[in-house]
Formats: sequence, structure tokens, C-alpha cells
Amino acid sequence: MSIGAQTTATVPAGPENGPHGEQESAVEFPPGIDVALTATATVAGETESRVGFTPAAVELMRQLWESHGALMFHQSGGCCDGSAPMCFPAGEFRTGDSDVLLGVADLTAQDGSALGPVEFWISAEQFEAWRRTRLVIDAVPGRGSGFSLETPTGKRFLTRSELCSV
Repeated sequence: MSIGAQTTATVPAGPENGPHGEQESAVEFPPGIDVALTATATVAGETESRVGFTPAAVELMRQLWESHGALMFHQSGGCCDGSAPMCFPAGEFRTGDSDVLLGVADLTAQDGSALGPVEFWISAEQFEAWRRTRLVIDAVPGRGSGFSLETPTGKRFLTRSELCSV
């Protein structure tokens, strides 16, 4: 799917989203970047997704899922890893009150069968700095962070971003 086009995201049920959570909202990601998977909005009061994944990122996530099982991401806030999206086995990176769940993507296998949810977290401090930013996670050649699961694959996850109205 082309990013200049709109994608839809289903919003989880909750007081701010209605009893069934089946609202859909048009989501536009940066022009020229293909998004193959869109995370469901999870920030209270928001209906538009803040996180998308390119086809290359989805393929790398599938490979990692096959080797490591369920996955999660945490957007690094800097230091030695720069601002890299870090991929971990689900639950391995401890999150708490100082983190914001930015979205949940339902990852599928190549044949379309369900693999499971992939949570995408960001520190609350970084969320405030990036509050008006939509993220697209891509996979590119290179070496990932020493702590991220993709490090030995010869590829790394990369965050592409744009300002948005959420």
C-alpha cells in the first residue's frame, strides 16, 4: 500500500472510543514510503495511528518472530543507540509509568495467518518531545543496536518520521 494513500486503523474499545471500538479513521503517512502494517492507536483520546511498518520491516519482524517468538519495540531516546527503534522478545524490555504504549500492530505470517500483537513503546519524556510525530519503522541494511534482536541479521530497524496532527 502506498503511503500517499490513506490506510485505516481500528481503534480499541474504551470510553473514549465507544463500546465496540470498531471506529475507523483515515491515516496518512509520509508520501513516498510504503506502509504494509499499521498499528492500532492506543494513546488515550486518539483515533489515528502513530506507528506504521514498511514491507521490509514487516519481513524482518516475521523472521525475528520465527526465531524468537512474540516481539515488542521500544523507541530508544538516544545515548549510544541514537534514536533507534529497539526490538526485543515480548516482555523482555520492562516498561512502566515512564513509558507510553504508542500502538499495537497485529503481525501476520506470509500466508496471512495470525502471528500475534507487537507492542510499540516510547519513553514518556520522548513522547512529549515527539508528541506531534508519526513514526514509520523501516528495515535497512546495516548493523542494529547491540541490544536489539535484528543485530546479527545484517539489517537494522530505522525510524522515519513526519509531523502530524494527532
